[in-house]
Amino acid sequence: MRRSRYFLPTLRENPAEAQIASHRLMLRAGMIRQSSAGIYSWLPLGHRVLRKIEQVVREEMNAAGCQEILMPAIQPAELWEESGRYQDYGREMLRITDRHDRPMLFGPTHEEVVTDIFRQSVRSYRDLPQNLYQIQWKFRDELRPRFGIMRGREFYMKDNYSFDIDHAGAVRSYNKMFVAYLRTFARLGLTSIPMQAESGAIGGDYSHEFIVLAYTGESAVYCDRAWLDTDPLAMGIDYEADLQPIVDEWTRLYAATDDKHDPGACTVPEDALYQGRGIEVGHIFYFGTKYSKAMGATVTDPDGVEIAVEMGSYGIGVSRLAGAIIEASHDEAGIIWPEVAAPFKVGLINLRVGDSACDGACEALYARLAEAGVEVLYDDRDERAGVKFAEMELIGLPWQVTVGPRGVKSGTAELKARAGGEAEALSFESVSARLIGG
Repeated sequence: MRRSRYFLPTLRENPAEAQIASHRLMLRAGMIRQSSAGIYSWLPLGHRVLRKIEQVVREEMNAAGCQEILMPAIQPAELWEESGRYQDYGREMLRITDRHDRPMLFGPTHEEVVTDIFRQSVRSYRDLPQNLYQIQWKFRDELRPRFGIMRGREFYMKDNYSFDIDHAGAVRSYNKMFVAYLRTFARLGLTSIPMQAESGAIGGDYSHEFIVLAYTGESAVYCDRAWLDTDPLAMGIDYEADLQPIVDEWTRLYAATDDKHDPGACTVPEDALYQGRGIEVGHIFYFGTKYSKAMGATVTDPDGVEIAVEMGSYGIGVSRLAGAIIEASHDEAGIIWPEVAAPFKVGLINLRVGDSACDGACEALYARLAEAGVEVLYDDRDERAGVKFAEMELIGLPWQVTVGPRGVKSGTAELKARAGGEAEALSFESVSARLIGG
């Protein structure tokens, strides 16, 4: 993509309303713009990030055996009346009435809708287990939306729902999601810690929230430092095997948010206790027959007896992850994207636009990388070098390639890693090989 044609409305100054790093940098980098309180438009750069994160989430859900569907954002109130949540959910639910005076709502979550789909479609235990997911916009009418997309009213979320014949099956489904969540956040370059949590409005017997460490996080976190040395991607995962030992291993170490941390009861020695900040990006729930009994989602068991299915639900804040990555990975100059979530892999800077040698070298490198499938943002504007460098640092692409008259004469370009800032002069062939192969 040529920068001269790309819609990227960056800001030089910090917006007065932005209180945290992710909100400030997403506005300055031209990723988002506020439409109304807690509701944002995602501009081209932000939209690319959203799609990159979404793809990682989708790949991990598919690998765990989940199947993607898409449910309506607007839901009939009668389903929520069946489950008993319509009145209980509170004012966070946006209630509306259609032209026929039927009560509707903008879905904050989809337990009722997916249970209705299941009860219309599945009759026998032979069709279990099932695990259905979607990635879709949701709305919760926060009293005081703040911190940009981190606590907005409209948000992009992956939510999935498991259906099993019995408690043992439901635990297996829960454990699959536990492991899949660890892998998802690790692939996005985040250190995540599962912590026991309250089920809240979803309900249920037990749940875990996944907190990613970020020094500007919203919650205080206390955990055994051994957490910091764990690597979920190093585990060989067979989703058809018993995952309980893995879950046990990952929950044996001490971890608590500030509202549950009791210094007197904590057995971790002070020198081994990590104290930092964290951001919740995922939550998993097991709630048994809470919805299936209320809504008549039953199957016949092997003895022909009609029984209510066991259920769980699992959520990842896809749009929230964009902010969480920035909170965990930025410096004074701007964002530092991990490659997997970066809007482009490479920022190509032409220092002397209009110089035939520089233009030719940049065009050749741009074409070569694009042909190899490398995503490049080519700054071909007739703009001062300082402006170009500052913008590339701000938007945080993993690699920067700088082409100038002096380097072209010697057949080299400067390759710089955004993380760490190491730069080296390499031949154009070496730059191509490094970026295409790495």
